[in-house]
Amino acid sequence: MSGEADQPGTSEHPQPAPRVRASDADRHVVVHRLQEAVARGLLTFDEGSERMARAWDSRHLDELPALTADLPATALPAPTAPGWRALGLLALLQLRTTLGGEAGPASRAARARLAAVSVAALLLVGLVLGLVVSGLAAHGADAGSFGGPRFHR
Repeated sequence: MSGEADQPGTSEHPQPAPRVRASDADRHVVVHRLQEAVARGLLTFDEGSERMARAWDSRHLDELPALTADLPATALPAPTAPGWRALGLLALLQLRTTLGGEAGPASRAARARLAAVSVAALLLVGLVLGLVVSGLAAHGADAGSFGGPRFHR
């Protein structure tokens, strides 16, 4: 013959792929999803407990999907912006880290200059925001209510 039967993987009866073992992290993901399903009322407490026990007892990855196959996909919350408070906190932490450097006469002078520049920058930002807000308020007062044109008699 041509020798194809002697090469591995080309015989008439291919070897089945070995089953992959599940890790504790894999089991934990499934259990967490089952806990959410119980909390949302999709599963009764008994159903959830039984499935969670089966998840912890499973040895292979192919056993886990069956435990959550009848549950709807969980909707992820829409991402939101961190907001000004978080940005201000980050700026404060960065300033504190920068100013908390080495102690010494040279570094103290540098920190004092940096602190003065930081305060001046914050005041400038506050001034610009104040002017923008007052300009918007003045524009809104000139345009009438809801930004529409005013009619004079």
